[in-house]
Amino acid sequence: MTIQAHLIAESEVTLWGLSSRERLRRMLTRAGITELVDDLECARTEDAVLLIRGDWLYDARVLKGLIDTPSVVLATGDERTAVAANVPRSKAVETRNYLQGKTVADLPDGLNTVDPKTVVPAEQTTLLKRADPYVLPITRANRGELEKRLFDGSYKGITDLVTKWAWPIPARWVTHVCAVAGISPNQVTGMSWLLALVATYLFFQGHFAWGLMVGWIMTFLDTVDGKLARVTVSYTQFGNLFDHVLDLLHPPFWYLAWAMGLTHSGMELLGFSLTATAWLVFTGYILGRVAEGLFSGVIANFSIFAWRAIDSYSRLVTARRNPCLIMLTVGVLAGRADAGLLAVVLWTLISTVFLWLRVGTAWYEKVKLGPLEPWISAGDACKTSLAYRWFAR
Repeated sequence: MTIQAHLIAESEVTLWGLSSRERLRRMLTRAGITELVDDLECARTEDAVLLIRGDWLYDARVLKGLIDTPSVVLATGDERTAVAANVPRSKAVETRNYLQGKTVADLPDGLNTVDPKTVVPAEQTTLLKRADPYVLPITRANRGELEKRLFDGSYKGITDLVTKWAWPIPARWVTHVCAVAGISPNQVTGMSWLLALVATYLFFQGHFAWGLMVGWIMTFLDTVDGKLARVTVSYTQFGNLFDHVLDLLHPPFWYLAWAMGLTHSGMELLGFSLTATAWLVFTGYILGRVAEGLFSGVIANFSIFAWRAIDSYSRLVTARRNPCLIMLTVGVLAGRADAGLLAVVLWTLISTVFLWLRVGTAWYEKVKLGPLEPWISAGDACKTSLAYRWFAR
């Protein structure tokens, strides 16, 4: 049996450039529902029907949970307003009428009432945070609030300090410009690829200040493309791969180009040869990413940075691209581009050693105590902590 969808009461208010119908169509397609029926009489009798009021904004997790829960009506808010349902075809017309204005007391026979928290957990393993699922009315008065919620919801809870605290406000503005202008996430990622190559060339030529300026713009766009994809429900498997390949590949080549730029400009490497610098930075970087992959792929099914609060704190400054760019920038501002690179090399090695110590500890605990859980799974028990305020919400 498949599920068809029928939309009720569409909203005229657009959010991030999308009508409510188009947003729901994209969300349903991603959830595996590609058939929208405008007339319930045309729905196949052997199928279930997903009835959705289009004048409400749905958390994608709620829609997925509703699809997986048959014979229910989704109610939300203090007044327990019924907004959607997953019902057999035989009850579709009766339930549609119910969603168009009746009270919960008139629930059609054979159906149960659920709420957003019933059908989906608060933890978001992909975004490394905890966020209560929501279903909210769409009105002109709360349009700005809803767009902000969608944007904030696209952010990872556990990330580096630049992405977490420096980029959100400007990224929201640029994301809005891109959404209105019809610029796709892949076009933004394509620009990031180009800027990454330009920065590499500038570093290689010893033009460190110019290279840093281009590099910082690239890192900013690397934040924008993912946010744009999520708020416009236009993320794809190719786009995800296109973005992540860039994220994985370019940092060590930037550092190598920086080292070569130092030799071209006649600067010293504080006693380190170019070959030694290249080996140290490549080895440290690769081993660090291997440690992360080993944890999430073998030891647990979530990121190493979500295991304990100390791991989340370490993600703020671990030797990924943005913290390393801060070191390079400070070095250039101090007139010591060589010291900036040396700081990156040393911090990469320190971070990698820390990651492997955490991998070893995790392996030991899994063997002794059983499967690992991320600290945000503690729920209310962790809500008073600084880590919860910083990362989980």
